Amino acid sequence: MKTPAKKSLRQFVLITGMSGSGKGSVLKAFEDLGFYCVDNLPVNLIPKFLELSSQVGSGIDRAAMVVDIREGEALGQFPNLYRELSRNYRNLSLVYLEASDRALVSRFGETRRPHPLGRDLPVQEVVRRERLLLKPMRLLADVVIDTTRMNVHELRDTIQLRFGGVRERKHLLLSVVSFGFRFGVPSDADLVFDVRFLPNPNYVARLKDKTGRDTSIQRFLDSYPQTKEFLNRVLGLLLFLLPHYIREGKSYLTIGFGCTGGRHRSVALAEQVNGALGREGYKTKLIHRDIGRV
Repeated sequence: MKTPAKKSLRQFVLITGMSGSGKGSVLKAFEDLGFYCVDNLPVNLIPKFLELSSQVGSGIDRAAMVVDIREGEALGQFPNLYRELSRNYRNLSLVYLEASDRALVSRFGETRRPHPLGRDLPVQEVVRRERLLLKPMRLLADVVIDTTRMNVHELRDTIQLRFGGVRERKHLLLSVVSFGFRFGVPSDADLVFDVRFLPNPNYVARLKDKTGRDTSIQRFLDSYPQTKEFLNRVLGLLLFLLPHYIREGKSYLTIGFGCTGGRHRSVALAEQVNGALGREGYKTKLIHRDIGRV
C-alpha cells in the first residue's frame, strides 16, 4: 500500500486557557483568517489530526484547535504531548488566554453559564482551581493574552495582527491608561510612567474640581517647561520601542501614566500621549481608570 505524500502545515495553533477568557472568540478569529478550526478535539487524537492534515490533498494549510479544561483528566497528558509535537512540527504554537479572577467571575455571572468544573462550588473557587490545573500549559505557551480589559473586537484584532501575516504592524494595539498610585498600579501595565513630579493642580482652588481632560488643566501643566520636556522624552522613547516590540511579535501593549489620585496630571499626560501616538498611525485605546474616584 502506497504511503500518502506528506506536506507541512504552514501554521498549526493550539489555543488554551481559562474558561471565560475568550477562546471561542479567538477560534472564530482564526476561522476568519482562513484556518481550519476544531473545538475540543480529544488530546490523544491531536497527533492523528496532524498526520491527516499533513497529507497532500488534505486541503488544510493552516489549522487552529482549542484544548481546554473540558478534556478532564486527559488534559494532564497535554504538556508532554505538546513538547513531543514541538520537536516534530516547526510551525506549531500555543496561545494561552487568561483574565483576572474578578473579570472571569463577572463574565460567568453575566452569561449565567455553569463553569466546566461544575456548579457545586462558588465560581471564585473553581476559577482558582482551573488556574492551578492550567499552570503547566501557561508555562509552555508561546503567546499569553490577558483579556481582562479587552472587548471581543480588540481580542479579534489582536489575533489578526499576530497571526494574519500583516506586513505593516503599525496597528499594534496600544492601551494608554491613566491611574492613581493610591489605588494601585494596573496589573496589566507593560510600561509605567510616574508623573507625580509635575506640579499638582489639586492644590489650586480653581482647578481642584476639574480633570485632566479640561483645557484649563492642560494649560496649567503646559505652563511648566518640565511637562514639555517629559512629553518629548517619553514620546521619543515610545517611538523607539514600539517598532522593536512589533518585530518581536508583540501585538498589544499597555502604557500607564500615574499620579497621586489619577484625576489630573496622569489624565492630562495620557490624553496628550494617546493623541500623539494616534497621529503616528498607531491604534490606541484610552482608559482613565480612576478619574471618577476620590
